[in-house]
Amino acid sequence: MQALLALVRAELKLHFSNRRALLMSIVAPILIAAFFGSLFGTSSKMAGIAVGVVDLDHSPLTRSVVAALQAESSLKTTVGEEAELLALVRAGKLRAVAILPAGLGEQAGRALFGAGAKPEIALHFDPSQASALAVVRGLLAQTLMQEVSRSSFSPAALGDMQQQVQGATGMPAEQRAALVNMFSAIGQAQGGGAAASASAPGGLSMPYTTREIEALQSGANAAPVAYNSYAHSFAGMGVQFILMSGVEMGMGLLLMRRLGLWKRLRAAPLSRAQLLGSRIAASALISLIVFAVIYVVAIAGFGVRVLGSPAGFALVLACFALLTASFGLLIAAIGRTPEATRGLAILATLLMVMLGGAWVPAFIFPEWLQTVSLAVPTRWAVDALDAMTWRGQPFAEALLPSAVMLGFSLAFGLIAIWRFRWEE
Repeated sequence: MQALLALVRAELKLHFSNRRALLMSIVAPILIAAFFGSLFGTSSKMAGIAVGVVDLDHSPLTRSVVAALQAESSLKTTVGEEAELLALVRAGKLRAVAILPAGLGEQAGRALFGAGAKPEIALHFDPSQASALAVVRGLLAQTLMQEVSRSSFSPAALGDMQQQVQGATGMPAEQRAALVNMFSAIGQAQGGGAAASASAPGGLSMPYTTREIEALQSGANAAPVAYNSYAHSFAGMGVQFILMSGVEMGMGLLLMRRLGLWKRLRAAPLSRAQLLGSRIAASALISLIVFAVIYVVAIAGFGVRVLGSPAGFALVLACFALLTASFGLLIAAIGRTPEATRGLAILATLLMVMLGGAWVPAFIFPEWLQTVSLAVPTRWAVDALDAMTWRGQPFAEALLPSAVMLGFSLAFGLIAIWRFRWEE
């Protein structure tokens, strides 16, 4: 028993002697738990849903509807032209666009009482964020009903509606008589829309219909292809595990230093930049090949398609592979020993992956976190891969994310070459 206790005591002392590894084992679960708690907790305020509105009617009713949507705190409403806003939905910058058709202001009042045809509102939405569609649909219905009721129950509108209902020969006589009596009672009492709704149950209906359309890419690829959720999953998991391979490359460099291999290599007529640059090039090629194989499986087995620019897709993969290689070299440069560095490197990788939207799509982050995550290269990588695959974006949309990743790669590489120690 004493021997057993002595062995246990020795293992405990060995474990707690590595303070950095111990700290990482405690900090990592706390940070991850805090991250997900902040996302799904009730105390954090989620970002407003980014939507667009196109007003083709320009009537007093539609202007008031647009103003009400802009004042709604749950929405971030952008008003613009149809082509411009649809492009933003396809690019993932808006979740939905509502097209208010011409004639909505004139037709909605009659349709509210069943005295005319219902105008159709086209609702284009981002298929990757369909969960937000119900919220947008509900807020649109609430706003339209409020504004249509307000305009329909004004004295002038009531008189006009009474005349129209009296002349609506296609309406059942009982319903027509009930509506005429209701209008007369409202006019006498100068009541509001709420009293009208209560006095004539069954006499009102939604003053419009909606046609929901997935805002996929335009062009030849748009018709037969629907949103594929595997596209984002493979982008996120590919980014995570390629970064993990970069961590392993850094650990390999630290082991080479411990074994004295770097001293032998430096005996050759090679500069520091050549030695470390060769490691970056080799690691980048390995990462690129692995990422390409991952996407071959995604395309062959899961229906993922590169609907955007193939050249842009290749550029994004190449830039991220270079980023991974420089990240691994940076880990080796700032790390002291493999044991002390591994926990810190894994924690840094997990933070980059979480903030980059690889685990949870970035659009559900709180607004402040969405802004902060733009400082992480993985956010640009995941967004760029989405843009080049299912979003079907052109080559130009790959340029900025690629430039950001190249900038991080250059910074990581320069710091690594400057800080790298050839002896442990």
